[in-house]
Amino acid sequence: MREMLISVALGQVLSLLICGISLTSKYLSEDFHANTPVFQSFLNYILLFLVYTTTLAVRQGEENLLAILRRRWWKYMILGLIDLEANYLVVKAYQYTTLTSIQLLDCFVIPVVILLSWFFLLIRYKAVHFIGIVVCILGMGCMAGADVLMGRHQGAGENKLVGDLLVLGGATLYGISNVWEEYIIRTLSRVEFLGMIGLFGAFFSGIQLAIMEHKELLKVPWDWQIGLLYVGFSACMFGLYSFMPVVIKKTSATSVNLSLLTADLYTLFCGLFLFHYKFSGLYLLSFFTILLGLVLYSSTSTYIAQDPRVYKQFRNPSGPVVDLPATAQVEPSVTYTSLGQETEDEPHVRVA
Repeated sequence: MREMLISVALGQVLSLLICGISLTSKYLSEDFHANTPVFQSFLNYILLFLVYTTTLAVRQGEENLLAILRRRWWKYMILGLIDLEANYLVVKAYQYTTLTSIQLLDCFVIPVVILLSWFFLLIRYKAVHFIGIVVCILGMGCMAGADVLMGRHQGAGENKLVGDLLVLGGATLYGISNVWEEYIIRTLSRVEFLGMIGLFGAFFSGIQLAIMEHKELLKVPWDWQIGLLYVGFSACMFGLYSFMPVVIKKTSATSVNLSLLTADLYTLFCGLFLFHYKFSGLYLLSFFTILLGLVLYSSTSTYIAQDPRVYKQFRNPSGPVVDLPATAQVEPSVTYTSLGQETEDEPHVRVA
């Protein structure tokens, strides 16, 4: 029970960071007319570069930046592009479709993560996991319904189909990025992932900024308030990127994306005081419904099918560990217990 509550609580920390990102972006866009999503991403990638890429640069041996680039540069280049464009597509969608559509369609990331985790990470789910996922999505539907009743569903609404497709594209890229991230931090290291994301993210966002957003950046009415908002946004974004691999390793990419469903609700609760949003009891119902789904999902272990004869426990050490028959010949190292200690003789798998 304690480990399950820790898992849920860690996910809510990520949601609070996203809440900070949303609030600072809202102030920049609506109060100061600073529509600079690429520049904001660029600031985050620069911070990742300064902290994590430089850490890799001073390491020795196979963990050195140049050694990593020689072996896997093209893979991280693709991942950096995916991560950058996932952020851009969802932000861009706000110009075309409604808030409600974005909230609902953004949930498409969950089936994407589940399918990719099943086929590429070999994660296997039980019935209670799917029940928890359905309950979480019902909670999101409840929140969208409350938005409609409270009149918060209005948005640009022009070329709605274009906006909806942008959201689905962004959600798909988010799912690919999250599953790839989980694979890297389990087989390689968190610092390597963040360092390479910082390197290629800064490179590609810098190019995209120069091509697409340099005019918008010149229109920003710079003063100390805007500067403080950019600092706040960058701090929350950097915290999200730095902390998310820790939570993914302790739980999973699927669990993290379910936890992030509450981020819109935290933003809404802050908006009750900051922007005088109207309150509805459905928002509280939605919040507790999502939390119930998270508890259901976290209550039972998922497992990895590394061998067709053997299912290996993946997380939540409170669950039962499958004992192997005495005659079975299996590889050493079986348990990826992200909420407990990992097996010492587990081989350190590397990507070719």
